[in-house]
Amino acid sequence: MKLYISHLTQYSYAEPVTDSVNEIRLTPSTNERQSCYNHSISIEPNASLFTYEDSFGNRVHSFSVNAPHTKLMIKTNMTVVTTESFSKEESVHKQQLKPVDAWAKLHSDESIDRFIEFLLPTEYTEVTPEIVSFMENVPVVGALHEAAIAAEGSVAINVTPAIGVYDWLAALSKHIRTAFIYDPQATDVHTKASEMIAKRRGVCQDFAHLMVAVCRARGVPARYVSGYHFVGDLQGGSADFEQASHAWVEAYVPKLGWCGFDPTNESPIGERYVKLGHGRDYKDIVPVKGIYHGTGKQSLQVTVDVRKVEE
Repeated sequence: MKLYISHLTQYSYAEPVTDSVNEIRLTPSTNERQSCYNHSISIEPNASLFTYEDSFGNRVHSFSVNAPHTKLMIKTNMTVVTTESFSKEESVHKQQLKPVDAWAKLHSDESIDRFIEFLLPTEYTEVTPEIVSFMENVPVVGALHEAAIAAEGSVAINVTPAIGVYDWLAALSKHIRTAFIYDPQATDVHTKASEMIAKRRGVCQDFAHLMVAVCRARGVPARYVSGYHFVGDLQGGSADFEQASHAWVEAYVPKLGWCGFDPTNESPIGERYVKLGHGRDYKDIVPVKGIYHGTGKQSLQVTVDVRKVEE
């Protein structure tokens, strides 16, 4: 599927501000699932861009606007070609390791050392008693078997599902999707996973943080993904709706690698998803962030448009 995406971020300040220093993470990844054919960034007031990759491999653009200004506009345009999710051949890999062997591999010292940054809790994904309780109530088919996965400074969990890792992740994603209500008014950008459990409602950022926290509590490496989700044609028109900017999860499955799961929508991570980047949580992959000198009175407007390009 070929998708055209425009992303407009506008800041308006009550008084002129100066020395605005910013970072933007709005460049699509190029991987086996998607290719970015063109990408442009425009800044007003005009500013030179400095480009680098962060520690997670995400493309970052930084810029500064030193002169006084009352508005800051950041606009990106991109065309991305995506492919479907797992093929039949790839799906076979899910069955290559017995569940007990797959879980044992994840909990091995080698795996923990390799994925430690995606196993440790963060500000948004702290493993609390609420997280553990939610994890223990994920409906799965099959009994539990013992496994030693406790680590210093973390919550000790001594059982893991008898089903495969991929199937457990799919069950967890579905459980979050059905147990909580999507409500943009219920939470804000600072809400933690454990806080969202008490509210029983939230948005894609909250659902993704919860799934990441539960995965890490179970010893499954998991990372937060930022991107876009095209659903415009499913809504009866060509324009997209408010979930165009989206967040989901990638978790590591032995033999299969990093696999995407969307705890917000009942659809596989396939051609309708465009990945911008990933990190330990939202803080690592904020689309636009910066500091400036001046008034704290500001307004923010973000407009995202995702459209399918007919070939």
